Amino acid sequence: MTRIINIANRLPLTIGEEIVESSGGVVSALEGVRRDYDMIWVGWPGKVTADRKDQQDIENLLARKYNCLPVFLNKDEITGYYYGFSNSTLWPLLHYRSYYIRYRQDWWRQYRRVNQKFTDVILKIAKEDDVIWVHDYQLMLVPQMLKQSGRNLKVGFFLHTPFPSYEVFRCHPQRKELLAGVLGADLIGFQTFGYMRHFRSSTMRLLGAECDSMVVRCGDRKCHMGVFPIGANVQSFQAEFKTSRFRKKLADFKKIYKRKKVILSVERLDYSKGIIRKLDVIDRFLTKWHDKNNIVFIFISIPSRDEVPEYAQLKANVESMIGRLNGKHATVENTPIHFIYKSVDFTELCALYRLADVAMVTPLMDGMNLVAKEFVACRPDFTGALILSEFTGAANELFQAFIVNPYDIDTVAESLELAINAQQDDIKRRMRGMYERVAQFDAKYWAGKFINELGKLEIEDTSIQKEADVRNELVKRVKKSRKMVFFLDYDGTLCDLQNDPDKAGPDEQVKQLLEALSCKKNIDTFLISGRRGSELEKWFGKYNVTLIAEHGFSYHSPQSNRWLKSVRNVDLSWKKSVRKIFEQYVGTTQGSFIEEKTSSIVWHYRMADPEFGLLNAQQLMAMLQDMLSNLPVEVRHGKKIIEVSSMQANKGLALMRFAGGKSKYDFILCAGDDQTDESMFKLADRRLFKIKIGQGQSNAEFRIDSPKEFVNILLGAIRNVR
Repeated sequence: MTRIINIANRLPLTIGEEIVESSGGVVSALEGVRRDYDMIWVGWPGKVTADRKDQQDIENLLARKYNCLPVFLNKDEITGYYYGFSNSTLWPLLHYRSYYIRYRQDWWRQYRRVNQKFTDVILKIAKEDDVIWVHDYQLMLVPQMLKQSGRNLKVGFFLHTPFPSYEVFRCHPQRKELLAGVLGADLIGFQTFGYMRHFRSSTMRLLGAECDSMVVRCGDRKCHMGVFPIGANVQSFQAEFKTSRFRKKLADFKKIYKRKKVILSVERLDYSKGIIRKLDVIDRFLTKWHDKNNIVFIFISIPSRDEVPEYAQLKANVESMIGRLNGKHATVENTPIHFIYKSVDFTELCALYRLADVAMVTPLMDGMNLVAKEFVACRPDFTGALILSEFTGAANELFQAFIVNPYDIDTVAESLELAINAQQDDIKRRMRGMYERVAQFDAKYWAGKFINELGKLEIEDTSIQKEADVRNELVKRVKKSRKMVFFLDYDGTLCDLQNDPDKAGPDEQVKQLLEALSCKKNIDTFLISGRRGSELEKWFGKYNVTLIAEHGFSYHSPQSNRWLKSVRNVDLSWKKSVRKIFEQYVGTTQGSFIEEKTSSIVWHYRMADPEFGLLNAQQLMAMLQDMLSNLPVEVRHGKKIIEVSSMQANKGLALMRFAGGKSKYDFILCAGDDQTDESMFKLADRRLFKIKIGQGQSNAEFRIDSPKEFVNILLGAIRNVR
């Protein structure tokens, strides 16, 4: 049986005077699933325990009786990581409540520290065959930390909250670190396609990641994404309905609320739930309702994060408003709003779900909202009406509910009246469809689906393993060779691609490499680039290397004082018409620009919006291929560029000119990162050693993740050359 290491902020129990089972969405959803898997649960036990012996005793007890492994946190960590960064910074951001965001640098340090603590605990017990499942926004750095350990671990991450649009998420000071942390996972799960789309958009715009619809490419590996809407633990409700305690509690409630319409609201006391707006709806509704004696609103508000100032203020505002509304709308016989500020036990909750005529679930934003699904799960007789905010993940599935916009007070009040007065046939039709879906796609289905999808993924070799393979083979070939030639691309191969090409000058490591190559008598080096000759000469003219500009159009050897053309009588009449088209696209694509060279012209869109830039690039490619099909040019779609260049000059032809045929070389190294380098990689010559830098399809034999790694490998290899 596959072992699951399940990691969440909290364990499914709390250590106090006695051990008490915890509540919450993750705990509830995984309650039934834990019986079907060999699952170890890692999390904070909810108690500050400083004494090492006490920690060991708790650890032994939890491992023996509950299959849990605690992560102990001190008071400063709880304050900074949990109440601070997680709930005062991340939570409001993820729920589009930017005006509630508070940020402190020390909170971020505590957040990183606690995420590392969780990672260290996981690594102590993790084996290669384990499936590691990390939950939610409190632990966004853990996936990357696990991958950086060098262990070959399969890691999944599930975000239970919404993920906001790029325009909102970009406001966060640690936006890039958080995204990179999550992208350490092999599979990321979201509640809805919309949240996944927002995450994908943020990775493209903030990290420059290459994305397909369901895959983000992260260096040498792929991070898969999927939509896995969480379900309710239907079996636990069904089991509770059969108990005598449930029947008694339901009978008691029916007696208390006899001949009254009961509208139920169950939620944590959180500003994302829209409680104040809900009270505005009730005020509007009661002002018009004909009989205030026959209706009651039961508000169950579960205490939440009292240590966060915004929550304490919200509680005071809610209590004040409820007091005012009860004073306004109460009669001698009835107080319309019953406010309960505490958790209710499971039996009471089931009885209230079954009792209520209407459940009012109207948060301003919610990842899923299991209350809506739990209410439906408690109505196997298809009775009861559900009023549901369109801003919940559940609204995508429970579309038969009375779907409302919680910001529209009048319309929600009207929907409440409609739900109360709806015909039973309409109620049953709506509830039947919702019940069948909730019963079929329950918590067990959700967890099984995620775990199975994660289990099916093949973990790719790490870049370290690939680097070692290339290094060993290259050193072996270099040692055996008498006379060698290196054809090295520059941008994307020896240095990282830059948004501004003019700022991509060589760093100290590249200078060190070129100086080392210049001193090797049995290695001839050719720096072959799409850049102009003047740029190459400015940066590399002092080295003993041959410079080849514009993909092979011209060259400059160390022995020459001038640039020579590789080809003559080149037809460049097409450039004027191509430039006019490029200028049109510059005008409509913000951030794009044109670079003109002697034998080519390039449209750059690296600084444009990634999705809009790619869309326009695809349209431009189709237009150019059709328009230029009979001309002696090549049209290339490279990394954030479209280049039109003379067909009479390319890197493959340049390589053959200087090193092809019966040349003096017994070893030819060529390295590049994009489509312009494929003309070298396609050549058939047993002397060739072809290295692709970065991702993408290629005819090269070997692959290296990044320019930095490639330069390191090359420096190491040439140390073996005298």
